[in-house]
Amino acid sequence: MPGKKILFICGSLNQTSMMHQISRHFQDCDCYFTPYYADGFINYVVSKGYLNFSILNGPFRQSTEKYLRENNLEIDYRGVMHNYDLVYTCADLIYPQNIRNKKVILVQEGMTDPENIMFYLVKYLKIPRWLASTSTMGMSNLYNLFCVASYGYKEFFIERKGVKPEKIIVTGIPNFDNIKQYIENDFPYKNYVLVCTSDSRETYKMENRKKLIKECVKAASGRQLIFKLHPNEKVERATREINKYAPGAIVYSEGDTNHMIANSDVLITKYSTTAFVGIELGKEVHSFFGLEELKKLMPLQNNGTSAERIARIGMHLLESPHTSSEEIIERFSLRAV
Repeated sequence: MPGKKILFICGSLNQTSMMHQISRHFQDCDCYFTPYYADGFINYVVSKGYLNFSILNGPFRQSTEKYLRENNLEIDYRGVMHNYDLVYTCADLIYPQNIRNKKVILVQEGMTDPENIMFYLVKYLKIPRWLASTSTMGMSNLYNLFCVASYGYKEFFIERKGVKPEKIIVTGIPNFDNIKQYIENDFPYKNYVLVCTSDSRETYKMENRKKLIKECVKAASGRQLIFKLHPNEKVERATREINKYAPGAIVYSEGDTNHMIANSDVLITKYSTTAFVGIELGKEVHSFFGLEELKKLMPLQNNGTSAERIARIGMHLLESPHTSSEEIIERFSLRAV
């Protein structure tokens, strides 16, 4: 497919690395990348320096742009340089106007936020999806196909989010489809209690961090505590709180979280997809979500081949644009094991 142009819409580093992995399978196409972007009023707000807690701006966007530069990837901010034949994105909370007439493949990033009052306002009153954050993942139904992590998630998105069954395909998702690879690592500590914190406060959600830290100290029962901060957190504030309420705990703001989970005995987290890593590696996991629900949703493990499968779906759309979604789903769905 020489000359075909593909746009990859990125976001967080996890989303961006997923897009990069998929793009590697399009050797004969022209691949371009952009940080996540919006239209209209939201774009105006971003241009004035606001929404720094989101993937539209601030640390998330800076990290994405750094990743794209360091990997020598072609950047087309907002996708305005070319008429694209295909678009990949990891989020549909905002659906830019310039991709609405394109073939679009949505890829699940990971776990979605809990369904709170904003979710139901979006669902029933049709207010903007972005107001409810990732709890509304997939609900635009504007894309051609939605690649998800497992059959549990397929059912979840259809029954809870209202995703059209004819648009959802089980492929596994990059970064969470070969979890066993994290066992071999050089992280220096072992047999500790790991706490992966959230950016709830930075994204204007409620969290009693003092209470959380004290509960983690209790759960550790004298074992070494290690805190891995969310990339979007205010590091100085979070570190100060941990030092006060959990003296002796080790705090990391950077580093490979998956390696830290692999070497731990216990994982404590709230809404993070890291819970899946802990479950797959046989750790004792404490999460906001019930363990039985998480096990049902668990991303399928396929030795890291999800990116290739997702790319092959895109290739098929480019080669045979009139193929029905049902045929694509039948052909490319990852079979349950």
